[in-house]
Amino acid sequence: MVRIVVDAMGSDNFPAPDVEGAVQAAREYGVEIILVGDEKIIKPSLDKQNTAGLKIRIVDAPEMLSMDDKGEKLVLKARSKDARNSMAVGIDMVKSGEADAFVTAGNTGAGMVTALFRLGRIRGVDRPALAPIFPTATGTCVVLDIGANPDCKPENLYQFGILGSIYAEKVRGVKNPKVGLVSNGEEEGKGNELVKGATPLFKSSKLNYFGNVEGKEVIGGKVDVAVTDGFTGNVMLKSSEAVAKLITDKIREIIKNGGILTKIGGLLVKPALGEIKKLLNPSEQGAAPLLGINGLVFIGHGRSDTMAIKNAVRVAKHAVDVKVLDAMKSAIEESLRSAG
Repeated sequence: MVRIVVDAMGSDNFPAPDVEGAVQAAREYGVEIILVGDEKIIKPSLDKQNTAGLKIRIVDAPEMLSMDDKGEKLVLKARSKDARNSMAVGIDMVKSGEADAFVTAGNTGAGMVTALFRLGRIRGVDRPALAPIFPTATGTCVVLDIGANPDCKPENLYQFGILGSIYAEKVRGVKNPKVGLVSNGEEEGKGNELVKGATPLFKSSKLNYFGNVEGKEVIGGKVDVAVTDGFTGNVMLKSSEAVAKLITDKIREIIKNGGILTKIGGLLVKPALGEIKKLLNPSEQGAAPLLGINGLVFIGHGRSDTMAIKNAVRVAKHAVDVKVLDAMKSAIEESLRSAG
């Protein structure tokens, strides 16, 4: 049975959505759930759930990471052997083999730093990358990095390409995924010095390299993996989320304030709008993997609800089942041999 650690202190509204989502996942996906966090806070929430026949237990982690934990203060907490916060305790369980993956809706920076110091990187990977799934015109696209590394070198982007390609193939089920470099023009030679420096690395690799892609090609479904630095990726993510919210809010506003014919039309298109809302809802994907870490770590939105936590556990279980970590290690090892 796959064992998933869920940070019960992660979401903005902890512990209710974290616990409820974890319980639903245990029931629906047949996984063992280990809830980490302050037991005094978690247990009353868990006692409200129907857990009959489910493998769920609590591991006490009485300390808490806060938004004030930044810089050196955060690093010290991430590295401390005696740390008793939910991220440190949960990630240590993955490192020791007591669990197969860790899921959190906590602070992204804290999750990344804690995972980096406690699990380390895959050999041959310089920096980990956060890789959410973007909806596209033809399906989905793995985009990385979206915030872990604002400043990158060409070699970092190449490693992101390898990691993203393996994840798309193993977890998303895409055969021979197309990999593109996010740029301000499709033509080779366009882009900043980072993109220009990374291009020859991608062209000489065994990746199914598509070439440069603009934002419209990413959303248009031209590639299965879009590679960029964390600064650009974060802007892409937040801009696309804001545009999606603007469109849906405006449609609701127009229907609400329109005449009788508009309201009737709204009722007729309601099922279609529901499908669009589902497509744009980040809770459907649950959490993004932190690729390049020597362990399976998934980080979701702070505003994650019950469905998001449940789906994060689903994605984590699938990653364990298909042995995506072993596949990424093998791919990186092969790239090192080729470079040597």
